[in-house]
Amino acid sequence: MTGRMLGADDPVPFRPARVLIAGVTRSGKTTLARRLAELWDLDAHELDALHHGPGWQPRPEFLEEVRAFAAADRWVTEWQYTSKGTDDILTPRAQLAVWLDYPWPVVRRRLLARTLRRSILRTRMYNGNVEKPLWRLLATRDPYENILAWQSRTRGFWTERMPQKLDLFPHLVVVRLRHPRELDRWLRRVR
Repeated sequence: MTGRMLGADDPVPFRPARVLIAGVTRSGKTTLARRLAELWDLDAHELDALHHGPGWQPRPEFLEEVRAFAAADRWVTEWQYTSKGTDDILTPRAQLAVWLDYPWPVVRRRLLARTLRRSILRTRMYNGNVEKPLWRLLATRDPYENILAWQSRTRGFWTERMPQKLDLFPHLVVVRLRHPRELDRWLRRVR
């Protein structure tokens, strides 16, 4: 048995208590997690904030903190850091995943706008980190140093991996949304 894949117009067969949000960088995972937390009275946990320590270094307590909130009854978070061990912790407990599978121009435009804004304004983020200066972002193609290269490198991650995830986690219901308009329509339905 494999998990179920739903679309924007399919009813969610239950009110979920543990939710993962999948999608490429800048698809809106964190924003949707906050919206669903409010809508369904869930605790929202931002994995980037738990993962990134000062100087963008991984925090050693990251997985311990993920385990702690995953053991709770009600939560929503981004489905990321799977190669760092979150998949083994979060996915067995999750009931619903929302996959923001948006067109490339949408997510690319969003990332460019956010990166430019954060770089110019020197916006403080997780543990005091700031986006690298724009010239440094553009000077390297290393996906671990350049968020634009990272987005390009991971563009097809969920398209390739979601069928495997559904096989590995047959209890999981996945809602695949292919455009922000589908998300808006789906949110109206699940209210």
